[in-house]
Amino acid sequence: MIPMIKTLYARIILTFLAVIIFSLLASSLIGLGLFKKKINELGHIEMIAVGEEIVQLYEQTKPEDTDRFIKRMVKLSAYPIHLFDEAGAATFYGLNNNSIVQISQEAIQEVLQGQYYRSSVKEGETFIGIPFQFEGKRHAMFLQYSSENEDLINRMLLIILLLALLMGSLCILIAARYLVNPLKMLKQATKRLAKGDFDVELKMKRKDEMGELAQSFNEMASELKQLELMRQDFVSNVSHEIQTPLTSISGFAKALKYNNLVAEGDRMYYLDIIIAESVRLSRLGDNLLKLASLDSEHHPFEAVTFNLVEQIRQIVVTCEPQLLDRNIHIDLKQPAAFKITADADLLNQIWMNLIGNSIKFTPEGGMIQIGISHTSNEVEVSITDTGIGISPEEIDHIFERFYKADKSRNRSNNGNGLGLAIVKKMVSLHQGSIQAKSTLGQGTTIIVKLPIVPPVG
Repeated sequence: MIPMIKTLYARIILTFLAVIIFSLLASSLIGLGLFKKKINELGHIEMIAVGEEIVQLYEQTKPEDTDRFIKRMVKLSAYPIHLFDEAGAATFYGLNNNSIVQISQEAIQEVLQGQYYRSSVKEGETFIGIPFQFEGKRHAMFLQYSSENEDLINRMLLIILLLALLMGSLCILIAARYLVNPLKMLKQATKRLAKGDFDVELKMKRKDEMGELAQSFNEMASELKQLELMRQDFVSNVSHEIQTPLTSISGFAKALKYNNLVAEGDRMYYLDIIIAESVRLSRLGDNLLKLASLDSEHHPFEAVTFNLVEQIRQIVVTCEPQLLDRNIHIDLKQPAAFKITADADLLNQIWMNLIGNSIKFTPEGGMIQIGISHTSNEVEVSITDTGIGISPEEIDHIFERFYKADKSRNRSNNGNGLGLAIVKKMVSLHQGSIQAKSTLGQGTTIIVKLPIVPPVG
């Protein structure tokens, strides 16, 4: 049983050989068909010239041994000769292994009457007929194309074709290796990638499609590595954020279990801590679910047209108790009312989160400024506080999940590093942008840009 050819290398070689053999055979047959008539005509011209030369030599020399003369002419010209007398009797003069063509009586009679005769393509053989006064009598001399010459030409063509096939095969062996080696490298790299080894890189300096494929593969491997690092960080951060409140809840619950470990006056304090940590854990779960929902392609996006200035003003009114409690002044620079088409609920959460952050990190007696401006296509909302600020090293990371710029703050802020990540995701759902500017110790400005009407698709 013949084994199946599975390797690309073998398939390329076999395909090339099949193509080249078919092409050579097809081109030979087509070329023969196209030029057969021309070749036949050239053969006629050449044989007529030889025949006329034989007749002329005979007339000039008048040889006594005519039979010997004809045989010598056959050897010199390599064309077999058929000699017909007026009665139609034929004498054949040929070389070794010459085949004898069949000449029709019509052709013989035509030449005996003094006319030249040329064979047609339909007759299958190439020969000519010339009138010949031989020994004082009319004869018809026919020269046929020598099969020895034809065999020589055929052998030469066959050798050329075989050499072309051999040289082409050697070239395709080298070319196929050049084509297949990058694919083998890609296969090995893909296997490493599938096993979780993302430190893989294809080093190719080719400028063709294979080089582009290698570059795309390297970019994919780099992105997968980044995703894996993000996944590991995410799992680590989630575990840490969950473990911290669980440890507090477990510890204080065990202490409350034994009356001798906790004074009666401290029980309410411990219970308040357990409740606060439970709320913190619940908020973490809600935020994780919200992020998962926002990351999915099926998160609902209900666009409506509403007054953005009025929405932000309502958020400020909602936050007034917190502002009064910490004596923080808020300055809302309200332009003329205008409409925006967006998901009102998502934008409401964006402003609530950003303003809440500003209040949280602005010291008592500080100020928060909210600016709103717009063009015909875009609206810009800026929220500036006079809080603790963010260092230049940390400003580019504050929108990452679980990143906490103020690592020294205590747990009373109830932060888990997901708020700004959620805000950024909500802004991106509106095909907008968000950025932060800050000076350490002086305050932070968050700038949100949104399209007035969300782009289609």
